[in-house]
Amino acid sequence: MKVYWHRELPPLQAVPLGEHTIEADSAHVRGRLVNPDVWQRCANDLSKGLEVRLSQEGARLGGDCAHVLDEHVDAKHDPARDEAWLHGRYTYMLYR
Repeated sequence: MKVYWHRELPPLQAVPLGEHTIEADSAHVRGRLVNPDVWQRCANDLSKGLEVRLSQEGARLGGDCAHVLDEHVDAKHDPARDEAWLHGRYTYMLYR
């Protein structure tokens, strides 16, 4: 499934199927997300996870492409396990 981000537009002939929200998490890392390299690694993992989730949901709902309209990413931390990760919530329009 092709994903179009924010200002990228899907093809003109694409038929909108509806607006949806999806959430995804990055891999968990030890400690906190204070190192820029660790943050970037988690951000890359979050993006890959989102693309997988969008492909799964798109196939389930009968879509061919998605246009991400809004995203909200938070850093999460579990002090009991001393792990951190990124959590993203994305609003997108699904197209056929």
